[in-house]
Amino acid sequence: MSLGLLLPIGLAALAALLAPLLLHLDRQSESRPTDFAALRWLSARLRPRRQLRLEELWLLLLRLLLVASVALLFAQPVLFGAQGGRPWVLVAPGVDAGSAPAQVSVPGAEWHWLAVGFPAIESAPPAAPQPLASLLREIDATLPVNTAVTVVVPETVDGLDGERPRLARRVAWRQVSAVGSEARLSVASDAALSGQKLATRPPQFVIRYAADRAASVRYLRAAAISWQVSATPADGAAQASPVLLKDAETGAVDAAPLTQPVPADARWLAWLAPGELPPAIRAWIENGGVALLDERAVLPAGVQPVGSWHEADGELLASSAAMGKGRVVILGRALLPETFPQLLAPEFPAGLRAALEPAPSPPQRAFSQALRPLPGGPQFPEVPRLVDSWLALLAAALFAIERWFASSARRGRAP
Repeated sequence: MSLGLLLPIGLAALAALLAPLLLHLDRQSESRPTDFAALRWLSARLRPRRQLRLEELWLLLLRLLLVASVALLFAQPVLFGAQGGRPWVLVAPGVDAGSAPAQVSVPGAEWHWLAVGFPAIESAPPAAPQPLASLLREIDATLPVNTAVTVVVPETVDGLDGERPRLARRVAWRQVSAVGSEARLSVASDAALSGQKLATRPPQFVIRYAADRAASVRYLRAAAISWQVSATPADGAAQASPVLLKDAETGAVDAAPLTQPVPADARWLAWLAPGELPPAIRAWIENGGVALLDERAVLPAGVQPVGSWHEADGELLASSAAMGKGRVVILGRALLPETFPQLLAPEFPAGLRAALEPAPSPPQRAFSQALRPLPGGPQFPEVPRLVDSWLALLAAALFAIERWFASSARRGRAP
């Protein structure tokens, strides 16, 4: 271990050590010289030499130590390289706190919930979902390096953040039974485990357009047909299924004027009409639908779109905003080749689908083995341990002893 100072400028208070020294030296002025008769015959040049003599050395030493301790307290001393204390056991939410000590034996350990703040195990279990991966990184950065850590988890855990944690220390990973019935995850199929893609067919794309927007329908129809053709069958073959090929050949895309109602099972809608949204269309979006809107569409008050679809050079193509449970994607310009040249680019269908589809969220639940930390994490600077409390107690004790010595000296001094 080594001692350090967080505020070295506080040592400037050591200049106050001169105060006790000057106080004790000034006490010599209290003595008065007394003339003796024999001294009259001595030469005036022969004068006795005055010697500096400090009285009450123990009291002076106490006062010097008191001033030094206060000055050191101002400098905020800390200890580096502190040895690890008692081992820690972190219990993930979902584990029965009463039965966990019987299943995991760690003598002399401190038991805490693997939750924000790391509360003691005696407290109520956390109700809200906890970011377990982030909490493991936090405890790795804050606890002393030599402190042993054991993590107790159920079979399945929540609170993942898309990356398996990598810690600087090795933790003991213990899996126990969960509270009540054990949670189970559905096992992926052999094809998914081998990296093969499952058949994905995009939601039905419905197009409703005004008369002056009919020229834009052909480009949206072509994009929707390309989605159908590019859908990958379950066996991973390159060709599309017969149903999808039939849709591509016949151009089976629901495109009609604005007077035609929107099917109840539609999830994607291209509403190519300027002005405010009709109440029925607005209610359909707020109930979970996704709509591609004309560049001159008027959004309801309070809906603020942000740029979501950009060209490679940063040019804005469309913006998106949330409306109730659904989303709207507002085009940046009219869907015509002269104003929207990206319509003729081969990547337009993929870009349009990416704008309509929300980004896939990372998995939130997995088997606990998927969260087991990996070694080789970053080494964080050691958190120093403050020793100001002990130094404050020492200063208080020195002050009490100094006062006792000072009062005793005055009582013992002759009047």
